[in-house]
Amino acid sequence: MSFFGFGQSAEIDIYLDGQDARKKVEVKTEDGKKELMLLYYDGETVSGKVNVSLKKAGSKLEHQGIKIEFIGQIELFYDRGNHHEFTSLVKELARPGEMIAHTSYPFEFSCVEKPFEVYTGANVKLRYFLRVTIVRRLADIVKEVDIAVHTLSSYPEMNNSIKMEVGIEDCLHIEFEYNKSKYHLKDVIVGKIYFLLVRIKIKHMEIAIIKRETTGTGPNMFTENETIAKYEIMDGAPVRGESIPIRVFLAGYELTPTMRDINKKFSVRYFLNLVLMDTEDRRYFKQQEITLWRKGDKVRKSNIQGQQQVQTSEDINSADRFPQLHPGGTDENRSQSSKDDTEEQGSKQVFTEIKSPSGDSLHVGDPFSDHNPDHITENQIQHMQREAGDGQNDSNNEKRE
Repeated sequence: MSFFGFGQSAEIDIYLDGQDARKKVEVKTEDGKKELMLLYYDGETVSGKVNVSLKKAGSKLEHQGIKIEFIGQIELFYDRGNHHEFTSLVKELARPGEMIAHTSYPFEFSCVEKPFEVYTGANVKLRYFLRVTIVRRLADIVKEVDIAVHTLSSYPEMNNSIKMEVGIEDCLHIEFEYNKSKYHLKDVIVGKIYFLLVRIKIKHMEIAIIKRETTGTGPNMFTENETIAKYEIMDGAPVRGESIPIRVFLAGYELTPTMRDINKKFSVRYFLNLVLMDTEDRRYFKQQEITLWRKGDKVRKSNIQGQQQVQTSEDINSADRFPQLHPGGTDENRSQSSKDDTEEQGSKQVFTEIKSPSGDSLHVGDPFSDHNPDHITENQIQHMQREAGDGQNDSNNEKRE
């Protein structure tokens, strides 16, 4: 076939400088498998060499030029025909001519901008890759090699806690607190739930980490919710004044940093979902968004002592905060807690069941709907109740209010 100009008469191999010593990470592929890729960061130089080998000794290869590209692109699965490139660099390796022997071409892309992290989700894929093209009259010879890119962040130590009082009017009031609003991917979520009023029969409580992927805009917007982890934090009926501790380790789960409006194509956000179930199998839930960020593996020695001091101070502050949730606290502590509520992100709110006009209520229904629970309509909530299997009709729910 190659005698008539068809097929590939040469093979392309791409070797990156320092690839034996460079760190490799697992990257999820579209079919759910994982592939090891060389890890790069924003601003790093990508260099190496391209080896072109003729398949048959003594043969020759006519070409219209050889080039290498460094490309960063976003692929939306509902629009696979269009690839949205946000980074595109090209280097010419050879001018048009003939190749009569194995040839090696060095290349270098200096200080390449890599603004986003690689990501493969339910409806979108963001990738970086090198593409070598031997241009021919009939069919080009193409070789691609993907690389992994991680984005590192550094958040200030002033990381406000999340504190909020939610519930159902005259039936259930709970106060929950998480020690931070921003967590790195190897962090630990520490919190506490305090029952202020319990007049319904709660039999089960759990906390879940939910990833919400949003792609596209307007009529082409798709939202995919995935439950990353689920913890049972209480089994049995709580009483007034009881507090439940929370401790969730993030290191064991496949998490990515929070991504907001990446190149105006997609977003990835994370939520802590607190779910309570009563004896009639009705589900009450409250979602709270958290920010995840990637922390560098290496820490400078000069900063270790300072970080230990900051961590010790943070632990002391956390210990000072959580006792305020205990019913045995003094009036001074409770007043200080109220003051903290106004200063921090959480604010005390009281809500009604099902028909609450506020978007911050403790919702009744299915917390894993594709719709944002902050904008749930009454009909959607009633539909979720039936899915939850509470066995109650709409009229009973109205009477219960």
